[in-house]
Amino acid sequence: MFVGLQGAGKTTTCTKLARHYQSRGFRVGLVCADTFRAGAFDQLKQNATKAKIPYYGSLTETDPAVVARDGVDKFKKERFEIIIVDTSGRHRQESALFQEMMDIQTAIKPDETIMVLDSSIGQQAEAQAKAFKEAADFGAIIITKTDGHAAGGGAISAVAATRTPIVFIGTGEHMLDLERFDPPRFINKLLGMGDMAGLVEHVQSLKLDQKDTIKHITEGIFTIRDLRDQLQNIMKMGPLSKMAGMIPGMSGMMANMDDEEGSLKLKRMIYICDSMTDKELDSDGKIFIDQPTRMTRVARGSGTTVREVEDLLTQQRMMAGMAKKMGGNMKNMQKAQQAMGGGNKAQQLAAMQKRLQSMGGGGVGAGGMPDLGSLMKMMGGGGGGGGLDMNAMMKQMGGMFGGGGGGAGGGRGGRR
Repeated sequence: MFVGLQGAGKTTTCTKLARHYQSRGFRVGLVCADTFRAGAFDQLKQNATKAKIPYYGSLTETDPAVVARDGVDKFKKERFEIIIVDTSGRHRQESALFQEMMDIQTAIKPDETIMVLDSSIGQQAEAQAKAFKEAADFGAIIITKTDGHAAGGGAISAVAATRTPIVFIGTGEHMLDLERFDPPRFINKLLGMGDMAGLVEHVQSLKLDQKDTIKHITEGIFTIRDLRDQLQNIMKMGPLSKMAGMIPGMSGMMANMDDEEGSLKLKRMIYICDSMTDKELDSDGKIFIDQPTRMTRVARGSGTTVREVEDLLTQQRMMAGMAKKMGGNMKNMQKAQQAMGGGNKAQQLAAMQKRLQSMGGGGVGAGGMPDLGSLMKMMGGGGGGGGLDMNAMMKQMGGMFGGGGGGAGGGRGGRR
């Protein structure tokens, strides 16, 4: 059962949480017990339909306790594993609404009551949370709107007074913008230090097809087609501001650039790649140095400038250099594995793990190859032992996002 103030984002958060558990194999149902706010049921219905989650509500019944009980009974009969009940927003000074909240709680006897708090209310959170705690005795808190200018530090410190755990935080308005609350990771993002673990989780949750790119990187190869695939994956990963908060050093670079501007620059780079032939896409970019007229043709076909094409090729060369360095490390690691061919499997894996750590990496995946998390850690590993410096990489990416004279003018133009 969800409780909280008006406008805190309860209805949206209900759908986000339902989608979170549904994607993990649970049967989840949503019940709208908000009969007070006009349009509450329509909002939940729209969100649930979009996320393909079963829902229950009533346009005629005005008693929220009856609606909640009927909805819970319906989903229990249909053997749903998780039932989420949305209630109307209320303020601690509204005693009648507080009594209504307790009536709903008595009617459905929820296993867990969750309070939804807006991060922007700051220190006021303490008084509100205590009042709700006394009335509904909630066992968990979700803090919403942490993607705004208010980072939520005040709300979190105030909530600590209730001695109730924060289980999730809302990081945006989209259905995927819900994260488990992890204090060290949250503080790192708050201080602009990034959240690489969160980035790896986010990439893996999207189930992006990166087999070819990872295979190329382990071989020390990074083509223009690989760069285009990575640009398209970045576009799928959500708002650039959210991504920037996860990557060390990048949040500062994106500070003066909104999501729309950053997305436009990425799209223009994809247009450039789409105007290339297969031979050009599968090359390492040297073909453009040998035949500069190709750059002019690609710029015309993509509606961009020659300078933007040059910037993209420069970015590809930087990434290719990183891939070559990683590929050499991979080959050395494979040679070491082959040299131990007759040894104990556990000993081989231990040796591989040690080698990965010396490279700045992490775990070993199936078949003795590093998993995606390890590859990303290796790319972000702190300097020594052959690891790649993520801060340096972000400076290079800064050129990619920052343009370089091409600007946003010219439009897409007549593509060929």
